Amino acid sequence: MYQPAEDRYQKMTYNRVGRSGLKLPAISLGLWNNFGEPDSFENQRHMLQRAFDLGITHFDLANNYGPPAGSAEENFGRILQKDFAGYRDELVISTKAGFHMWDGPYGDWGSKKYLVSSLDQSLSRMGLDYVDIFYHHRPDSETPLEETMATLDLLVKQGKALYVGISNYNADETEKAVEILKEQKTPFIIHQASYSMLNRWIEDGLTDVLEDAGAGAIAFVPLAQGLLTNKYTGGIPRDSRAAKSHIPFLNEKDISEDVLNRVIQLNEMARLRDQSLAQMALAWVLRQGVVSSALIGASRVSQIEENVKALDRLDFTPEELAKIESILTN
Repeated sequence: MYQPAEDRYQKMTYNRVGRSGLKLPAISLGLWNNFGEPDSFENQRHMLQRAFDLGITHFDLANNYGPPAGSAEENFGRILQKDFAGYRDELVISTKAGFHMWDGPYGDWGSKKYLVSSLDQSLSRMGLDYVDIFYHHRPDSETPLEETMATLDLLVKQGKALYVGISNYNADETEKAVEILKEQKTPFIIHQASYSMLNRWIEDGLTDVLEDAGAGAIAFVPLAQGLLTNKYTGGIPRDSRAAKSHIPFLNEKDISEDVLNRVIQLNEMARLRDQSLAQMALAWVLRQGVVSSALIGASRVSQIEENVKALDRLDFTPEELAKIESILTN
């Protein structure tokens, strides 16, 4: 029977999410990849167990994670029952809805019909009464934002979610969502946004909106789908995500020589800091004050262990930050 490490809370940094009462581990674990039906269930168990032993208390899912869609939540629910049944109150579990989940007009986007049904299904798959955070996964231009935000408010009032957030919204959309939720007395506390050294779009207005709202961010793909690891410093390996055309967002044709040259320079900087490139990249994301947590993915335990070691060196000198900025912008 799994017994978590007694010193797990001594190994992790916990950051407050904006001005809310919630704290998240600086490193959280996402179940987007490697937790589906084709993946080893025992490896999934080992990764979640080791993550918790290292102080990672936040596990992030979505209704469509798999493959097939829904299977990551199902597997996570089985592992919760097997290994974490007595530790639910020590965990922050999140899920999302907003992308295609089932056929017909009610299985996608941001309607009340879809979001309520989706969360009910997610709770059933995971065997939970509530999630800690429920996100609308992407903006919907055809559904009034008032309807989508009112649904998030409803789910909190029904006790199915403790907190609500949004993902993939731009600065203007986020500002409007914040105002609507404020009127409904259900504060918006968190935005899940893609953010890395190679993808800095949130710095163009979104971080200001979040700071003004007293909200925080959790950064997904902080390692740019593996680009910000030493895996690519010698070119594109055959077993990488970039070489697998079915992996979204990162394809070999999208990786330019210029990007690889920047990665090589960043890797040398990390070496001088006695870190891996992945560790430095995570520390860099966490330097952004509004970012409460960096959301990593993993295919094996050793990756989780390496990423958590980023917390051993979170500080940057002004010279290091200037050098990184030069590499990224010149």
